[in-house]
Amino acid sequence: MDLRAALAAHRLVAVVRGSDPEAALRTVLTLADEGIELIEVSLTTERALTVIERARKALGPGRPLGAGTVLTADDARAAHRAGADFAVTPGLGEGMSTARELGLPVLAGVMTPTEIIGVRALGAEGLKIFPAAQAGGPGYLKALRGPFPHEVFVPVGGVDETAARAYLAAGATAVGIGSPLVGDAADGGSADALRARARAFRTAVQEATR
Repeated sequence: MDLRAALAAHRLVAVVRGSDPEAALRTVLTLADEGIELIEVSLTTERALTVIERARKALGPGRPLGAGTVLTADDARAAHRAGADFAVTPGLGEGMSTARELGLPVLAGVMTPTEIIGVRALGAEGLKIFPAAQAGGPGYLKALRGPFPHEVFVPVGGVDETAARAYLAAGATAVGIGSPLVGDAADGGSADALRARARAFRTAVQEATR
């Protein structure tokens, strides 16, 4: 898949992480049903690979599905076998390099300019600023865009609706949203509440990109 194009087109990556595999699967399918096109299942989710496998079958081959928290070479290989279309890492490491060897595009975690240069040299399609809130929020992203005006930045960590608008206004290609969007749905929480949050975030992203 063309991850750079997908991030630019959809501008939101939902990050699913939970303790209940069945609830996590329902969460992925509910988000997809609500029009969230880019979904990442963190490998810290209980039985995450099974969730990815089942979601892949349910969604079909045309919907992008990512594996997150890809730390090791074994993580990357397992995610690839499970049917993930892209990998997301919290930083540099074997997970990133192996994912690239397997043909998976990577959204790689960075915080500093030095890390940005290193990750781009290794072929990452996107740069996940993580943890974004602790790094300095939208102001930090705006500062990074000075020396790196053409990079695909995706802030992740503490991104609520207000922050999503601010990051996109500051030049983010997309935003990654975990608990402010997913809430407790992947632990067995309300699907109706998840749908309402998904619609609110889609509206926020659409309004920020007009």
